[in-house]
Amino acid sequence: MKPGITGLVLTHNGERLLERCLASLAFCDHVLIVDSFSTDATLDIARAAGGPERVRVLQRAWEGPGAQFAFALPLVETEWVLSLDQDEMCSGLLRESVKREIAVSGAPDGFYISRRSWYYDRFMRYSGWRPDRLLRCFRNGRMEVRVSGAHYSFHPLGDTKILSGDILHYPYSSFRQHLDKINDYAQKGADGLAAKGRPGGLARALLHGGGRFAKIYLLKCGFLDGRAGFINAAHGSFYAFLKYMRVGEGSWGHPYEHDQKCQRYN
Repeated sequence: MKPGITGLVLTHNGERLLERCLASLAFCDHVLIVDSFSTDATLDIARAAGGPERVRVLQRAWEGPGAQFAFALPLVETEWVLSLDQDEMCSGLLRESVKREIAVSGAPDGFYISRRSWYYDRFMRYSGWRPDRLLRCFRNGRMEVRVSGAHYSFHPLGDTKILSGDILHYPYSSFRQHLDKINDYAQKGADGLAAKGRPGGLARALLHGGGRFAKIYLLKCGFLDGRAGFINAAHGSFYAFLKYMRVGEGSWGHPYEHDQKCQRYN
């Protein structure tokens, strides 16, 4: 295995922030991009980030994060890997910290990195968004990928350390995009509950929705994040409500059946 570090990014229609993401990985010896057949300018941005000797761009149909990382990681030839999402970037302090720490003899197998996420009008400091430490820099082969619903995480197989600096995260460009993701995540969550035999329904949806708002806004001090904290808590509540309403949703009936009912009332 070669010395050095590879930046790894999975992409799909990531033109919004990909250029900044890849610019923040300019200190890496190599960059590997695995794209899921984007239809926007993602591929053009990726290929313009450097020559093929440094930046390698591959395409593979999306089968979930687990399968995508299982494909990508064996292709990394360097000792170290730094993984970013397409809407993330390294702060200047983090870049210096990574370079310094991986050069140390006897460095641990992985490094946790704090992530600062932007929502509405600020980087969130409360609401359960901080501290958000993720294992994103690790020795090749010294971690495992775990997937839960639409989310993934890396888990170390050896000693770890916390790096200085932050991953800067810009997950949403608008409320509409956030709601689109809530809709998708809620369906995946409902499917997961149904597979486990967990019940849903209106009462549970209201209970979990209200409980999630209280947890984010009160227990996690979301009120200290101002308007962004309230809006985020409201969206979190809606996610929980949708998830439990959709468990065992079933059919809403055929339009013909509704026509028959209407005729009985006319």
